[in-house]
Amino acid sequence: MYDAQDYELEHWKNRYLFKKMKAAKDQTMQDPIDYRYNEFALISELEDYVNSTYTEHYSKNKYQASEFIIDGGHGEGFCLGNILKYTQRYGNKEGKNRKDLLKVLHYALIALHVHDLEHDKRIEDLLQ
Repeated sequence: MYDAQDYELEHWKNRYLFKKMKAAKDQTMQDPIDYRYNEFALISELEDYVNSTYTEHYSKNKYQASEFIIDGGHGEGFCLGNILKYTQRYGNKEGKNRKDLLKVLHYALIALHVHDLEHDKRIEDLLQ
């Protein structure tokens, strides 16, 4: 699990990423990319969805279950399993539920995070 120093480091990494993303958005506003599939709006929607998961009932405790699973070395399987679960559920439970697709994307992001942890990727390397 993380200690206070790890949380502090994560906080500054996230601030660094935010500045890079803001700079990229600013650049996009100056020289707009001709997105063909509405990616800019969809990425913004995904960001809103991910942010909302941090206020849901599962996040009210100090640690989320996914943190224990990742810390136990089972993060990749957990994420990929959930991607399969929500992919198969799409269209079968509550019809073609848009939220299932957002969950697939969110678990894919977490899987990327786990991949980077397991392959000792540093934030600076990822942003180059």
